[in-house]
Parts: sequence; C-alpha cells; structure tokens
Amino acid sequence: MRLSELASQLGCELRGEGTVEIARVAPIESAGAGELTFIANPRYLRYLPDCRAAAIILAPDAPETGIASLRTTEPYLAFSRAVELFHVPLAWVTGIHPTAQVAASASIGAAAAIGAYAVIGERVRIGADARIAAHVVVYDDVAIGDRFTAHAHVTVRERVRIGSDVVLQAGAVIGSDGFGYAPADGGIRRLLQGGDVVLEDEVEVGANTTVDRAMVGSTVLRRGVKLDNLIMVAHGCTIGEHSMLAAQVGLSGSTRIGAWVRMGGQAGTGGHQHIGDGATVAGRAGVLGDVAPSATIGGFPAVDQGRWRRMVTAAARLPELFRRVRRLERLAAAEVPDQP
Repeated sequence: MRLSELASQLGCELRGEGTVEIARVAPIESAGAGELTFIANPRYLRYLPDCRAAAIILAPDAPETGIASLRTTEPYLAFSRAVELFHVPLAWVTGIHPTAQVAASASIGAAAAIGAYAVIGERVRIGADARIAAHVVVYDDVAIGDRFTAHAHVTVRERVRIGSDVVLQAGAVIGSDGFGYAPADGGIRRLLQGGDVVLEDEVEVGANTTVDRAMVGSTVLRRGVKLDNLIMVAHGCTIGEHSMLAAQVGLSGSTRIGAWVRMGGQAGTGGHQHIGDGATVAGRAGVLGDVAPSATIGGFPAVDQGRWRRMVTAAARLPELFRRVRRLERLAAAEVPDQP
C-alpha cells in the first residue's frame, strides 16, 4: 500500500513522500526497496545513515533521514500493527478432517476447522469459529468458548474450562497432573490431582508450556494472561489479569500472581508465594518470599532491584577487597608489639 495510506491506518505523522509503495516489513539491518522498518531502541540509530528501506517508523524526536518516515511516540507498537497489516494468515479449512475423531456426545460450534488426527472427547463443548490443528487431543468433559485456536499437538486434559479467544501454541499441555507425592509405607505415594484448570478469555499459552491441574479446586489464568514458551505453572497457582511471563519461568505450587505482573525469563518462585499487582520480576530471579505490589525485584534470593545491582557490583570487587583486607591485617599485625 502507499505510505500515506499506511500512515493513516497506523495513526503516524508522515514525513516525506507519501506515494512510496510498501510491500513488506523487515528488520533495520536487512530492509531494502519496498520494505518498511522501524527503530524503537536508540541503540539502533547507528543503522539509520545506511538504511536502504523504502520508509522507517521513528520517534518524533529521532534524527531526520533521507528516506520517508512515519513518526509516533510508540514506534514498536506501530510496527507491530504494520506487521499485522502485511501478514498472510494461516489458511484454516473449515470442516472436520476425515481422520479426526470427534465423540458423538461432543458439541462443536459453527464454522469450526478440525485438522487431521485430532481427537475430541466425550461431552466436550466447543464454541463457534474454533481452529484446531492436526494431532490436538481434547479429553472428556472440556468446555471451550468461541474463537478457540489450538496448534498442533496441543493436549487439553479432562474437565478443563477455557474461555473465548484463547490461543494455545504447539505442544502446550493444559491440565496435566500436578506434582503431588508423599512418603508413605517405605515408598512414595502418589496424591490424586482431582482439581482442574481454568483459562479465562484472551489467554495465550506458548509452545510446550504446561499448566498443571490443582489437587483440589482450580489452577486459574485470569483474563488476558500471556505465557511464553517452555513455562511451568504448577498445581493450584493463580495468575492475575494481563500478567505476562517470559520463557522458562517456573511457578511452584499455589503461587499467587496479581494483575499486570511482569516476570523475566527463567525467573522462579518457591511454593505459596504471593506477587502483588503490577510487580516486575527480573530474569533469573528467585522469589522466596512475598512481593509487594508495584515492586521491582531481581537476584537470588530476589531483593529490590536497586539493591541487587549494588550487590552484583560489590561482588565483582570482592577479590580486590579481599586483598586489601589481607594487606591491612598484615600491617596491623606488624604494628602491634609482642605480648609478654
């Protein structure tokens, strides 16, 4: 489309020739003729002089450039919307593939697409416009809302409840048994995981992420929760509305996370921890106690991020400090006279 039209759709200020034709989007390092790129992080401004893109999305105060630009206070968000405009979506074929197994007691909404070798269990209820890829398995007594998307090899276990506009990426497992065992009679007794999992509307779960069912009650992901790939949500956890967890986060059992929480990659919690609304947990942090609302923490064990940074800085100086202390000890010992 023409750049002037794109500027209008993205709500950006146009600087330069509006008749430029845009056919694709591309990263700043490789963008060329007919392509739109962006810079959101000032670190990448070094690429601007050599940029060969047809146009670029920039912040209003970014340097002027020899190519046309779209100016906005949110370059990354504007570019993500441009990606959506030029994206060719996956083509889903409406209907049930001949190799799919759908139980007679299951209820499937209108305009569903169910792929090859998918299995839909007894008494399952799925709303309208479902998109279920090959080899997806939905166990008995699952209830799912409208516009459900499950990519290949997703497994949804028995009695799980899922809202509308939920997306499960390939290999996600929802409702697997929680890790419940106890020593008994000289061995280890398996504890029945009799609860379920609830995914509210607009939840998205990344590839190969697991959400375990509760022992009793429910493991709950509230509205708008976004989970990255390879995340472990243990039994009985609750994640509040619009919280986002990056790859390889691990939540121990009965962790309670508030609304709008952000957790960086490989962060983890001990069991029964509470993270307050709006808190931020840095990547690889180990949360071993409750976290106050709006706090920003990092390190292991996790502490206030400012304190953690000072601790890391001090740790890097420990060898030097150790040598200084040893030298001062030797000087002090030389100045002390021998005792009778």
